[in-house]
Amino acid sequence: MKQKLWSIAIVFLLLAFWHAASALHWVNPLFLPTPVEVAETLWTQVFVTGEILPDVFATLWRFLSGYAIAVVLGITLGVLMGYSRRIYSMFEFLVDFFRSIPATALFPLFLLFFGIGDEAKIAVVVWSATLIILVNTMYGVRHGSKLRLLVAQTMKTGRWMLFRKVIIPDALPHIFAGLRIALSLGLIVVIVTEMFIGTTVGLGRRIIDAQLVYRVPEMYAAIILTGILGYVLNRLFLWYERRTIHWSGR
Repeated sequence: MKQKLWSIAIVFLLLAFWHAASALHWVNPLFLPTPVEVAETLWTQVFVTGEILPDVFATLWRFLSGYAIAVVLGITLGVLMGYSRRIYSMFEFLVDFFRSIPATALFPLFLLFFGIGDEAKIAVVVWSATLIILVNTMYGVRHGSKLRLLVAQTMKTGRWMLFRKVIIPDALPHIFAGLRIALSLGLIVVIVTEMFIGTTVGLGRRIIDAQLVYRVPEMYAAIILTGILGYVLNRLFLWYERRTIHWSGR
């Protein structure tokens, strides 16, 4: 309870500092409107006119589509690479090489292959999130309990049951760590792609358009809404994680 109170107090202190910086002209109000102006703009665009909601839905659609595909690919490939030394040896170099390349550096490549539609934005999310989930899943499988695995193999447990009862449960903490990191990164990537890969709708597009024509309160409102969206997604994920791997004490 005390930690929550401290968190709330810190938020209020930051808002007070922000208001003072703008109201007292420590920063040019053209570039830093007051929190009240930003809150009014956000309220209007969400609850009065609803004009920003199509952007929210478009961003969510692109992100969730890419993230869902990445979860399937990342966990499947990660389990295979973690379980089989042969597959791990075959693909270790490729995985380490491609995860060293920033996803943003591949924008031109995705544009060439997928064009400027939603497919390119979803593909960037899939690429960046899959590598993170794959690596965490692979290490989770490789560093599972050797004793439990040995006991299960000694009892001649079938391969399907071995994965279901031993390998996957032991790897779940690592898998969920990868899923959570990929969740945040995927949202960041889709916002950035909306800024620079042609689109007419999306939070990233709204942010860059507002900045270009100096609708600064709108820009801050869209940025804050993006942060709220990311926070809500993370809280929902943590709730699901606690229910799924309740034995880990996380």
